[in-house]
Amino acid sequence: MTARHDLVWLSDAGWDAAQQTATPAQQPVLAHWRQAGWPATVRRRDADAAPDQVCLGLTLPIDDNGAARMRLGLRCRHSEVARRRRPLSLQEAAPALPPAWRAAYASLERQAALARLDMRVYGSLALQAATGAPYLTARSDIDLAFFPSDAVQLDDGLALLDDASRHLPLDGEIVFPSGQAVAWKEWRNAASTPGRTKVLVKDIDRVLLAGPADLLDEFTERMCRT
Repeated sequence: MTARHDLVWLSDAGWDAAQQTATPAQQPVLAHWRQAGWPATVRRRDADAAPDQVCLGLTLPIDDNGAARMRLGLRCRHSEVARRRRPLSLQEAAPALPPAWRAAYASLERQAALARLDMRVYGSLALQAATGAPYLTARSDIDLAFFPSDAVQLDDGLALLDDASRHLPLDGEIVFPSGQAVAWKEWRNAASTPGRTKVLVKDIDRVLLAGPADLLDEFTERMCRT
């Protein structure tokens, strides 16, 4: 199974299939990506995707003029994925940090490790770390996917993110056990008005509105299964 933000490396058959459906303008990009051996990122499934397909995205690095990055949507069969892994850990993404972020980021990394909080990096910082190509700009955020195991971890992680955001341009999501995700800033704001606010939820198949209580119930259901 694949989840949003996972990194995947395509087999030769996967690249062949991707290049067959690409436009002429996209061909050089895909050929370069293939030759470099860089991963693609799992994105939300297209509505017309077949059950055996995984939907992927490629985001190009910034160019010398800082032009807007091109984003390409691809599809391949699950059998054409040679390797898959979860998003980069905080430690794995750290070498790509600009100097101005390093001290505060190191503090976040230490505190997350001490509390055993599973926080992972996607977006521009992850792509720069995974490829070595330039993605970060002065306007970039640090996109974090936070995977709490229970409600206590959820509260602890939110407190850590809130504190760290005073020193770092943090953004990203809380990912619940089912894979449903909510922007952590939106969740923090909704928590101040429990029962009266719904939050925007993203998963591998769709986007919907849900009540925070429904998502918190996932922790209880998970405990009942274990």
